[in-house]
Amino acid sequence: VQLQAYGGGLVQAGDSLRLSCAASGLAGNSVTRGWFRQAPGREREFVAGIRWSGGNLYYADSVKGRFTISRDLAKSTIYLYMNNLKPEDTAVYYCAAAFGLIASTVKDRGRWSYWGQGTQVTVSS
Repeated sequence: VQLQAYGGGLVQAGDSLRLSCAASGLAGNSVTRGWFRQAPGREREFVAGIRWSGGNLYYADSVKGRFTISRDLAKSTIYLYMNNLKPEDTAVYYCAAAFGLIASTVKDRGRWSYWGQGTQVTVSS
């Protein structure tokens, strides 16, 4: 399994940004894909997830209403649309994938098996 994330950058508070993550080697109806982020000195935290089959969506409370996760089945790619960015959104963003997650486990970092390289998002005030 390979996950390739891209799309980070330096933006100002209130701006928008889109992250993308392409995957290869993933198959199966129970796949969930998503995004985590890690700010300096902090643990990696769940941001958003999407069930590949069915499209169930999951969000961290801190990004609800501002971030949207979506998928392109044909391209095997997920996207994270980030609107109204805040300085506290500054972090390295990682895409990830896992099998067999449910709503009660999707935010548990230890449940995710596959990780892409990170992409830096910096939001200036």
